This record gives sequence, structure tokens and C-alpha cells, in this order.
Amino acid sequence: MKRILFLMIAISMSLSGYAQNEFSSKFTPIPLKNNAPKIKKETPPKADLPKIISQKVIKKQDVSLDVPKINFINPDKITKKPEKLDVINYKRNQNLGSFKTGSLTAKVRYRDAAYVDGDKIRVYLNDKVIDYEVVLDGDFKGFEIKLEKGINKIDFEALNEGFAPPNTAEFQVYDDKGSIISASQWNLGTDFKGTLILMKD
Repeated sequence: MKRILFLMIAISMSLSGYAQNEFSSKFTPIPLKNNAPKIKKETPPKADLPKIISQKVIKKQDVSLDVPKINFINPDKITKKPEKLDVINYKRNQNLGSFKTGSLTAKVRYRDAAYVDGDKIRVYLNDKVIDYEVVLDGDFKGFEIKLEKGINKIDFEALNEGFAPPNTAEFQVYDDKGSIISASQWNLGTDFKGTLILMKD
């Protein structure tokens, strides 16, 4: 019985000693892991090294900053105003050309060159009126004349400019064989003339 009692006392003492050792005041903390991301330093390829070095070596004095001077004109000092240019100066008489021909007759025809807007003309032959008023439309109209030896002058006078200025027309002139002598256009202001001259040999 004494042995069992001694054994129990010995076991209890050993257990209490072990428990005290486990909860002793000496505490050793577990070291923290470093969770910070590792930054990998990238080194440029060897081929790019000369470029990087050359960029660092450039000095301010090596860069040319010469900018050409621009002399701006002061608008207050301009005395002459620029001339106003007209693409087509239709407020004038127009020469529609001079042509030589051996033909006995000439057929002249004309029509509105742009969209039909009510253009009207008066036709003269050697300063005599042969048609007092012709309204130009989309179809060709005209006349045939017997050519006199020498100069045969045909005038087309603009009686108006229609709804869209100027008075515009396309004209064609044929000889007695049906060959074309002239083909062109006129752009006339009201009361101005386009003159075509046919010279018969």
C-alpha cells in the first residue's frame, strides 16, 4: 500500500512540474514571415544599354534651339487693300472667238449651259437683229445663215440673267458639211454681248 501511495505522489509531482514548465514566464515568440512582395529589378538588355547611356550624357549645349524668326505684318501698317478677284467677270462684253471657214452656210445652235432658269438672249448678224427674244432651255435652238465673203459677225446679247446669274449658254457652230467650227460657252451680265466672228475665204 505504501508503494502505491508513493507511486501516486511521484506521478503527481512529475505532472505538476511539467505543467509549470509549459506555462513558465519565459516566452519565445514565433518569428513573423515577410509577406511583402519582392520587387524584381529588371536590367535592360545589353542592346539597349548604349541608348540609355547616350540619353544621360546629352547636355543642354548639345541641343540646337535655333528657331527662325517670323516677321509678322502689323495690320495697322497695311495701306493698300487687296484687290477683289472675280472668278468670272461676266459684267463685260466677251469675245467668243474668230474662225476661218470656206463653208457657204453656218448652222448656229445654243441652249442653257446650267440648269434652266429663264435666261433670255437677242441674236444679231452683222449688227442686224435676226431674233428679238430667245428663251434658253435644255434643248438646242438655233438658226442657219448664209455666209458672206469676209467677216460675218454674230452677237448674242443677254436680256436678263435668269434666276441664277449670270446668263449662261452653251453654243455650237457647224459648217455646211456638218463639221464643227466652234463649241464653247458664254457667261454674260444683262445688256452685255458675246461676239463670234466667222471669216469666209
